[in-house]
Amino acid sequence: MMRIGVVGTGYMGENHVRIYSEMEDVKLIGISDPNTSRVKELAAMYNTLPFADHKKMFEKTKLDAISIAAPTTLHCPIVLDALGAGVDVLVEKPIADSVENAAAMIEYAEEQDRHLMVGHIERFNPAVLKLKEIVDSGTLGKVVSVSTRRVGPYNPRTRDVGVILDIGVHDIDIISCIYGMKINQVYTVAGSDIHSFEDHATIHLRLNHAYSGLVETNWLTPHKIRKLTAVGLKGVAYLDYLDQSVELHDNGWVQKARVEKVEPLKKELSHFISCARDGNCPMPSGEEGKHALEVALAAIQSYQEERMIEI
Repeated sequence: MMRIGVVGTGYMGENHVRIYSEMEDVKLIGISDPNTSRVKELAAMYNTLPFADHKKMFEKTKLDAISIAAPTTLHCPIVLDALGAGVDVLVEKPIADSVENAAAMIEYAEEQDRHLMVGHIERFNPAVLKLKEIVDSGTLGKVVSVSTRRVGPYNPRTRDVGVILDIGVHDIDIISCIYGMKINQVYTVAGSDIHSFEDHATIHLRLNHAYSGLVETNWLTPHKIRKLTAVGLKGVAYLDYLDQSVELHDNGWVQKARVEKVEPLKKELSHFISCARDGNCPMPSGEEGKHALEVALAAIQSYQEERMIEI
């Protein structure tokens, strides 16, 4: 029986709590949030212990692993506390608020011989898993361009970061994952019209000096769109994150891939628990999370300085 805790009980944290409470061979030991009324309410709902301070939860309980869904600026200190308590960690994306803090978290996880996984949930979208399988099989031939569109209305819960770090980082990570290589150049056109940070951005990515990525993201579109197009020498794949569908087009055929639909967060948390139990390295790793953060921060720097940024 894996003993699990959750730090942060906002929208995403509550989903972690809900799914852990439904999993077999998992015991939700405690949840923590400085919002005492909120954490007590959820603890009563899911039959677990509430804590206003995550350090008290580490002191008073014995945990095997923990999810951290606190604000990004708090990721580093909470992750370091968890690792110091001997706990495997899943931290929500982005991994941290700076590359330096991300590096400190990764280094400490290695020192403590603990796992550090980053919650890039789209990695576990069944449509993304199917597309990655298709690309790796060579069905599309050499893939030369991956473009994404992640747009929709502004969510007032997001106050501390702009659209790039909030949702654009998803597609930065997915483009790197599909190609299986790191991004080495970024150029961004962006602006701020309804938010104190950027609320719309077009991010141009270059990988290995020969492959293209494009991320369009905003909080201005009145309806939610989450789509990806992968262009290869033998065909094109169209992916819909929301419908969890993948369609392949070539010169002779249009084919719809068979995708078994499931809640991505359930697959993500199952993977994390499995790795914590069996000692396997979880994916995406801290290093992959750090790379996505580094690219996202470079994208912000690019539009602010109106120049291309080398990674």
